[in-house]
Amino acid sequence: MRLHHVQLAIPVGGEGEGRRFWVEGVGLTEVEKPAALRDRGGLWVRHEGGAEVHLGVEQPFTPARKAHPALVLDSVEHLDEGALRLAGLGYQVDHGQRRTFPGHLRCHVLDGHGNRVELLAPAP
Repeated sequence: MRLHHVQLAIPVGGEGEGRRFWVEGVGLTEVEKPAALRDRGGLWVRHEGGAEVHLGVEQPFTPARKAHPALVLDSVEHLDEGALRLAGLGYQVDHGQRRTFPGHLRCHVLDGHGNRVELLAPAP
């Protein structure tokens, strides 16, 4: 079994902020949604390895503060670079739990809509 995608909610009109966080900040690539789903709004992004994050419009919108996707990066260097890039874009990166997940280093960040996202990498 493998994970195909995880879906997070965004508010109506939140696609631009979604692109800023997921494409510019995290480094995923936007992919075209199937024609039958385009009228719903939202956007889909994909990692080169195939896993996707689908951002779906939800009204009323409530951000996911506890439930979250956790993205495993290749190295601590990539983790730290990503955290710096996101912080540089104005996102609050929390390193408070950096060493609390056995075998990994990690950080948490809220996307521009308040959804929690975890970034982690294998500990050296």
